[in-house]
Amino acid sequence: MSTPTKTVKTSGRPARALALLAIILLGLVGTALIQGASSVKLGLDLRGGTSVTLQPRASNDSNKITSAAIDQAVTIIRQRVNSLGVAESEVTAQGSGTNRQIVISVPGDSGRRVVDLVGQTAELRFRQVLAESSGLAGSGLDTATPTAGVTPELNAKFAALDCSKLENQQGTGADSPAETIVACSRTGASKYILAPAEVLGQQVSKASAGIDQQGSAGWFVSLSFNGEGTSAFGALTGRVTSLASPLNQVAIVLDGLVVSAPSINEAIPSGNAQITGSFTQTEAEDLANVLKYGALPLAFDRGEVQQVSPTLGSDQLDAGLLAGALGLILVVIFSVLYYRALGLVTVGSLAVASALVYLLFLVLGEAIGFTLTLAGIAGAIVAIGITADSFIVFFERVRDEAREGRSLRSAVDMGWLRARHTIIVADMVSILAAVLLYFFAVGGVRGFAFTLGLTTLVDLIVVFIFTKPLVTLIARINFFASGHPLSGFSPKSVGLKGARANTSTTTVEA
Repeated sequence: MSTPTKTVKTSGRPARALALLAIILLGLVGTALIQGASSVKLGLDLRGGTSVTLQPRASNDSNKITSAAIDQAVTIIRQRVNSLGVAESEVTAQGSGTNRQIVISVPGDSGRRVVDLVGQTAELRFRQVLAESSGLAGSGLDTATPTAGVTPELNAKFAALDCSKLENQQGTGADSPAETIVACSRTGASKYILAPAEVLGQQVSKASAGIDQQGSAGWFVSLSFNGEGTSAFGALTGRVTSLASPLNQVAIVLDGLVVSAPSINEAIPSGNAQITGSFTQTEAEDLANVLKYGALPLAFDRGEVQQVSPTLGSDQLDAGLLAGALGLILVVIFSVLYYRALGLVTVGSLAVASALVYLLFLVLGEAIGFTLTLAGIAGAIVAIGITADSFIVFFERVRDEAREGRSLRSAVDMGWLRARHTIIVADMVSILAAVLLYFFAVGGVRGFAFTLGLTTLVDLIVVFIFTKPLVTLIARINFFASGHPLSGFSPKSVGLKGARANTSTTTVEA
C-alpha cells in the first residue's frame, strides 16, 4: 500500500472551541437563573389544561354566520391568545360550512381565564346617555317629561329592565350601533337609555392598560382613535358639554354593557380617551387586549368545556422520557461496543447536547413561552438518531484516513475536512424540513417541528465545538495514537490486519 505524502494542516485550536462551549453553557445557565426558570414548561397534553368549544351565532342582522366570519374570528382569537404569551395553545375551526365550531385548547391553570377572554365579542360603542336610573325594575322616565329619541315603548322596556338579575349583566354584543337601546351597567347597579353610537370600536387604533399612580381611579384602559374616530369623538364630546345631566354623559358600552358613563366637561379633540370602572389589573389588561385586535364578527355560545387530566399527561410524559432514555442507552451501547474507548466521545457529546437542549428549553420557556409537548419529545428522540449519525460519519471518515496509512492526528484532521460537509448537509436537510413543517402545519406537529429543528441545530454546535476538538485532543494521547486494541483505532478496528497502526510519513503542520 502506498504511503500518502500530502501535507495536512491541522484545523485550529481545540482548547479555544471547548472554551467557547463552556461560555455558551455558562451563559445559558446564567440566563435561566436570571429568568427564574427552574423547570421545563409542559404543554396541554402533558400537564393538563382546558379545552372549550364555541358555537357561533350572529350578533345582529348585519353579522351573518359565514365561513369568512368564522375564519376572521379564529384569527382574532388566536391573536388574543398569543398576545398573552400562552404557548402551545390551539385555536381551530372544526366542521364544515356555516356549521363550524371554534375549539380552543389552552394548557395550564390559566385556561379558564383565557377561554373567558377570547370569547368576548368586544363590540365597543360610545353613546350619549339619554336617561339613567337605578338598575331595579320599575324605575323609568317620567312620561310627562318626554326625552328626545325615547318612545313610550322604549321607556316601558327601560322600566321593566331588572339589572340585578345575573342574565342581564352578561355582555351579548347584540346592540345595533344605529339604534337607541336600553342597557345595564356591568355591575348591575344602574341602567341607561342610550342614543345611537357615534364612535365605534373599529375606530380605535391603540389600547393599553395603566394605573393611576396619584389619584384613586385605579386601573384604566387608554384608547387612541384613528383619524375618523378622532373627529367623531371630538364632535360627540363637544356637543354634550353644555347639556344638563344625564345628557352630558357619554356611555362606554362593551358587548351591550355600560362599562362607565362619565360626564363630559369639555370637548376632547385629541383622539385619546380613558375607560375607567374599578378594574383590577387583569380586567384592564384583558380589556385592552381584546380591543387592540378588534371585535369578533360573531357572538358565541359556550359549548362543551373539558378539563384535560394532568394525571394522563404525567403518564404520557413518563412514557416519552422512557422512550428517549432507551434510545440514548442503545446509542451509547452501540458506540462503546463498536468504537471501544472512542465511543466515550459519543457519550460525552450526547451529554453535552442534552445539557444544551435542557437549558434552551428552560430559557425559551421564559423568553417566548415555549412548552414541551408529547410531539416535541418525539422530535427530540428523532434528533438522537441524527446526532448519532453525525458521530458515525466523522468516526468512519477518520478510520478511512487511518486505513490509508495516515497517523491518527493526520487522519482526524483529514477525516474532519471530508466529514463536515456531509454532516452540515444532512443536518441542514433536517432543519429545512423542520422549518417547513413548523410554518405549514398546525397543532402538535408544530411542536414536533420546533423541537426537531432546535435539537438538530444543537447537534451542529456540539459536533463543531465539542466532538471534533475532543477527538483532536485524544489523538495526541499515546493510548489512541499507538492503536491500543481498546482504543477504537487499532489496526484490526480500522481494517489493517497485521499492519502497524502508525506507519504514515505524512507531515502534520501545527
